[in-house]
Amino acid sequence: MILAAGKGTRLRPLTDKTPKPLVEVAGKPLIDYCFDLLRGPGIRKVIVNKHHLGEQIGAHVRSLDGFDITLSDETEALLETGGGVYKALPLLGNEPFFILNSDVIVRDSGPGSLRQMWERWNRREMDALLLLHPTITAIGYTGRGDFTMDSIGAIERREERSVAPYLFTGVQLLNPALFEGCPEGPFSLNVIYDKAAARGRLFGIRHEGQWLHVGTARALAEASRKVGSS
Repeated sequence: MILAAGKGTRLRPLTDKTPKPLVEVAGKPLIDYCFDLLRGPGIRKVIVNKHHLGEQIGAHVRSLDGFDITLSDETEALLETGGGVYKALPLLGNEPFFILNSDVIVRDSGPGSLRQMWERWNRREMDALLLLHPTITAIGYTGRGDFTMDSIGAIERREERSVAPYLFTGVQLLNPALFEGCPEGPFSLNVIYDKAAARGRLFGIRHEGQWLHVGTARALAEASRKVGSS
């Protein structure tokens, strides 16, 4: 599933007429970088949610070759990340599934990250596997990081006022059973991560490559320079 329902308020006025997933970085819509990741391991069935200027997103993704795309319409009410996935669960099925954020760029070097995540997945020990990137090498990011990770990949949230070595890239592999008992309506996927962590079943894997945040006009310009020059 690709999360594409955000409003992109920090990129206004650009996003007043163009939904954030279709904002171009180095001449290419942001959401297309997600589809690049999916092509690597041959993932073809994709759910895309939409809200702000959703008709543009629908038209764009339907024009892409090689994918079986289903749209999850959130036009009437924005459901946040967790609520959006919860609504789409009937389309996603009962097996673990990937979720990708469309407002960042994840570029692999070496083995594809999605394939590595699938090979690392162990349903006996984990319910959530997050792709993490070293905070120090992230592009367009000014935060303190999100997680620490031990030698076997178990992760914990950064303590308040501290700095963590890894940030969450927006790419994850989840067990749909984590959503059992969740209410309908808006909620964050952080609820899901906390549930997995409380059970000792939240894990991470290190991303090798480039990670670019595209949350502001300044970050968008920097990402365009970095991607365009590589």
